Amino acid sequence: MGPTRFDFASLPVTPWRNGGGETREIACWPAGSQDFDWRASIATIAQDGPFSAFTGIERSITLLEGDGVHLLSDGQIDHHLSQVGEPFAFSGDVALNATLLGGSSQDFNIMTRRGRWAANVQRVTAATVLPRHHAGVLYVLQGRWSLADGVMLAARQGVWWAADEHHGTLSSLAEDSVILWADIMPG
Repeated sequence: MGPTRFDFASLPVTPWRNGGGETREIACWPAGSQDFDWRASIATIAQDGPFSAFTGIERSITLLEGDGVHLLSDGQIDHHLSQVGEPFAFSGDVALNATLLGGSSQDFNIMTRRGRWAANVQRVTAATVLPRHHAGVLYVLQGRWSLADGVMLAARQGVWWAADEHHGTLSSLAEDSVILWADIMPG
């Protein structure tokens, strides 16, 4: 089948129930399932507030734009997510509070169901081989990139694929290109 392209501007927007932000879902696997194996999205955090706990889920969050957030759960997590492109992994079992470090924050989120799938989110700046039997999500932070099958990507664009649907080489087409790669593997 191959990778599914997406562009930030065309992703569907879901406002949060608490009014504190919105989510743009990239992919949820299996599609349409409430009991997902993995999920990828981009969230905009517009005000201070709680992060929902997701029992049995491992999470990774990466700042895309903005000043970032302070993630806090007494005695468990105390992390300033303030460096664009630097992933932070944590257990979804933990309920967190997020405090904005300035204006609104935009974040790349990967969730995997513990025991079924695991994710390794990386900031990539050079050619990389994408493994055959893994699922994945790519999102361009800056520059231009190409996949082995000729797909070209620019800033705020990406692709996702299910396991066994894509592999090959990811290549940078411009100096200072940066892409996020969520390598999602059976866990």
